[in-house]
Amino acid sequence: GAVDGWFALHERWVRLPMSDVLAAPIEYARNGFPLSPVIAAGFEGNRKRFQSVAAMIEEQENATKTYFPGNVAPKAGDIFRNPDLARTFSALATEGRSAFYEGSVAQAMADYFKAIGADLTLDDLKAHRGEWVEPRGVEYHGYTLYELPPNGQGFAALMMLNILKQIDLREFERGSADIFHYMVEAKRLAFESMASTFADPDFAEMPIDELLSEDYAKRQFARIRPGTVIEPDYLAVPLEGEGDTTYLTVVDGDGMMVSLIQSNYRGMGSGLVPTGLGFMLQDRGELFSLEDGHPNIYAPGKRPFHTIIPAFLMKGDQPFMSYGLMGGGMQPQGHVQVLVNIADFGMNLQEAGDAARFLHDGGSSPDEGVATEYGTLFVEPGVPAETVDALRLRGHKVKVDDTAGKFGGYQAISRDPRTGLLTGATEMRKDGTVVGY
Repeated sequence: GAVDGWFALHERWVRLPMSDVLAAPIEYARNGFPLSPVIAAGFEGNRKRFQSVAAMIEEQENATKTYFPGNVAPKAGDIFRNPDLARTFSALATEGRSAFYEGSVAQAMADYFKAIGADLTLDDLKAHRGEWVEPRGVEYHGYTLYELPPNGQGFAALMMLNILKQIDLREFERGSADIFHYMVEAKRLAFESMASTFADPDFAEMPIDELLSEDYAKRQFARIRPGTVIEPDYLAVPLEGEGDTTYLTVVDGDGMMVSLIQSNYRGMGSGLVPTGLGFMLQDRGELFSLEDGHPNIYAPGKRPFHTIIPAFLMKGDQPFMSYGLMGGGMQPQGHVQVLVNIADFGMNLQEAGDAARFLHDGGSSPDEGVATEYGTLFVEPGVPAETVDALRLRGHKVKVDDTAGKFGGYQAISRDPRTGLLTGATEMRKDGTVVGY
């Protein structure tokens, strides 16, 4: 649905013709660009992963030709070219959206699906339509966080905030065990609710109003015990996820702010590259549930539970901050941590992203349902040792981890409501940049 989303945005908001918008991507794909160390490591990691599951993938020749010529991943500093993708982008620039869903690109995909024995057809591509949805917001200490509704996980961040509003985190020292304890428990409770309800809204009734209500937040908060973790009655299935997610935010001269995220899901995706098109198909179908009767169980024409979520923050009634934080189940946790850093501890945009993070990996999720273990609380080395010890005493299964990618990738732009001054921030843990234009 990414291409449909691009054209939907373009039709409603963009002044430039799509041929101009795609000119630079076409140039980079055709003539190449140097790979950063992070991207090069991703190439090699995915090459190894595809080799390890080769028996499960219908064909790998196209992926090898496109990304790993000679079965060798390009290294940092190498110029990576993808002429097939340049031709695909050129088709989009000249033929428009229809190229991808019913025209030349669609037909090439349909031929490929038939050749590998897949069920997807040209009619399926023709039937695809994205939709505009209404975000929902939760107010938190003078700010309002807006997230997109299911089939994504954005409302988990809103549930976390509603629970955290029941206690004033400003009463505790930043970096203390109390701060981490309440935030992690709020996450576990929010993900528990998400696991049993979130799915494609066209196929499932979801009690969204109840889940985002003050009464529900109060009942959930009442389950949190200050000195120990909540018993895992049915908490803590790991939400699998790793990164081929890209987040970007941009603000134009009129103050229009865009928060955009897209992803293939696991690594580079499925390992399947349609012949001659230069892109890998996503594998988001992995996030369906296989549990009979679950709202997120797979079905024809149904969208799976989705992890990627852009965020938007208002300050009072003024647009304040467009931001996102890549990384599977880390995303709602990261959105909340950044907001708490700003709203409760007065951090600026960059400080809010640089501050040591946690990731509770193991929380109920719509793809895997519910479980009976506590999960693991990963924290960065910047979390004080006394905080780690205190969290362990409360029953948290804490691991200090310096794997940069584990804790997400943050990008943000804020706008001063008084002056209109724009400020950018970028992730120190992986690739990212701030550019004025």
